[in-house]
Amino acid sequence: MAQLEGDSDRINIAIDGPAGAGKSTVARLVAGQLGYVYIDTGAMYRAVTYSAQRLSIAANDHEPLQRLMGSIQIQLEPGEQGQSVYVNGEDVTDKIRSMEVTRQVSYYAASGVIREVLSRIQRELACRKGVVMDGRDIGTHVLPDAELKIFLTASVRERALRRFKELRDDSGVTLEGLEREIAERDRLDASREISPLIRASDALELDSSGLTIEEVVASIVHLSRTKLAEAK
Repeated sequence: MAQLEGDSDRINIAIDGPAGAGKSTVARLVAGQLGYVYIDTGAMYRAVTYSAQRLSIAANDHEPLQRLMGSIQIQLEPGEQGQSVYVNGEDVTDKIRSMEVTRQVSYYAASGVIREVLSRIQRELACRKGVVMDGRDIGTHVLPDAELKIFLTASVRERALRRFKELRDDSGVTLEGLEREIAERDRLDASREISPLIRASDALELDSSGLTIEEVVASIVHLSRTKLAEAK
């Protein structure tokens, strides 16, 4: 295959890690600083989860999920206020962040039907290089050849606290409840049969506990520039 223009001065960056580690925010900011394309795979799984819930399709309903994945169109549109997510032309950006979706997304993400389709789309998006992609299995499954792989993590308490600060005061959600939910998501993500959450053997682990977003971003940007220089 002929090398595409721009391949030589761009790399792909895979950022994996558990729920609430700050992957999406970090990946978006890293992409912005490098002039790369940010692909939020978590939003894609949330979009499918929301669509399935609206159609009353359970996470283990194989045939209905196949039909859904055969027709669903997901678009990720960057903007000044962040990324917008569209499903079949409908803006679902806020809807996919509901607690109902958050509590169920790990179950739908364990579906082989869903992962096969979304992983293929994600690989296609990254084929020209210059992509920052975050998720649970990017470095191990979706982009195993990514030049830079980061496993971003933080303690369960730290991740729960971050989520808690994002919620409205009248949400009724407690910090302790969030800790239990995040710990359960960790268990589900790490134990699922298809593409479980594990650190790729060549990934660099970065614990964001006690670090600012800016410090985490600066570290990954530095690593990416080092990797790019090594590749030339």
